[in-house]
Amino acid sequence: MDIHNLMEELVKATVNELFDAEERGQAGSWCTCSQCRMDVACYVLNRLKPEYVVSGRGVAYSEMDYVEKLQRTADVVSLVREGWAQINSAKRPNHPHDRRLEPEALPAGPAFNVPPIMGRLFNGNNFEPIAQGTVSLKEDGALVTMMDANWQNPYPIVRNTAGTFIFWPRPATADATGAVRNFAFSIETAVEGYEPMVHYLELDVTAQASADASFSMQVVHKLPDLYVFPA
Repeated sequence: MDIHNLMEELVKATVNELFDAEERGQAGSWCTCSQCRMDVACYVLNRLKPEYVVSGRGVAYSEMDYVEKLQRTADVVSLVREGWAQINSAKRPNHPHDRRLEPEALPAGPAFNVPPIMGRLFNGNNFEPIAQGTVSLKEDGALVTMMDANWQNPYPIVRNTAGTFIFWPRPATADATGAVRNFAFSIETAVEGYEPMVHYLELDVTAQASADASFSMQVVHKLPDLYVFPA
């Protein structure tokens, strides 16, 4: 099943058009890095009603009302400028925000696409979610490299996410499609006032033809609930 959100295509095209125009102007007052482009696109899409289609007929219907299409485009441009202003004033601190420093390309050829790993951390005494602390994903004692800078390791737990943490490891190069590799990970906690906890897991991953940069909740590996106890 292949479903398309027409608004996503319109928003991405509008963001790139406005950001590219800013770059050509060389004013330098607005950040145009890839991360800010994605942040602005998400800001806009979260405020628009999606338009899903599954066929060419659906696309054709969406083009019928020219006046409505113009208004829709104007609304998107307005939201892009609004989101850009907000994001430009509060940039992500873990990014260089330099167009010359684009994210490193994923490995070419066959790759082990390790699934995202999600879990929740609770107080073992009262079963309440941990509200503050960090959880790390390690392999052979070293922090596992994440897909990009948007996925943190160690992962900071905050109160409003109810103890949830998630990692998305960067794909690893494989010798051939179909090869199988065992990934042995450890989940390690650091929560003030609690004993450290280590949870071990192993995942057998089959190499695919190429690295996959598309996130899907359908392939997330969900851990059993984890517990830490006061020191």
